[in-house]
Amino acid sequence: MTSNEIQPPLKRVYDLNRLPEAGYEAEIAASSEDRAKLAAWAEVVSVEEFAGQVSLRRLSATRFSYAARLAAQITQSCTVTLEPVASRIVLDFARVLHLVSRIKGTLDISGELSPAAAEDLVPEEIDDPRFDLAAPLLEEFLLAIDPYPRLPGVEFEAPSEAQEQQNGPFAVLKGLKA
Repeated sequence: MTSNEIQPPLKRVYDLNRLPEAGYEAEIAASSEDRAKLAAWAEVVSVEEFAGQVSLRRLSATRFSYAARLAAQITQSCTVTLEPVASRIVLDFARVLHLVSRIKGTLDISGELSPAAAEDLVPEEIDDPRFDLAAPLLEEFLLAIDPYPRLPGVEFEAPSEAQEQQNGPFAVLKGLKA
């Protein structure tokens, strides 16, 4: 099963139209049931901790600042020995959300990004003010997982050519011929 076949295990929808001028702070913590679903979704052995702190601020009528801190503890299988490997993920990240109109010709482009909003951030276009606050946390979580986890000090050793020739497909065919 791949992550695309399982629905995301966390969802926290917030209506950006209701965002007060002072902003909004949210804590998103996964329950034990959510962590089990998250482990299956992320294709890891287990997720022991998953917690996010989200801060939303209004930049203009259609632009919003999303800043988050993610802390997670996961266990994966070592790609060499298959022994459990514990990993800690701690991330701080930010996004700028741009609410675009669904009706062509009524796009509000008022308001500019301030330099403090981060020069490298390209606004993420969203078409619905009901935004899932957990979605960016899940995306960053998946990107932070080591695709080839190994225990400290463990190295993969490729078989030597002599071993390859003894156990290779041609050696098997040669044995069949005799």
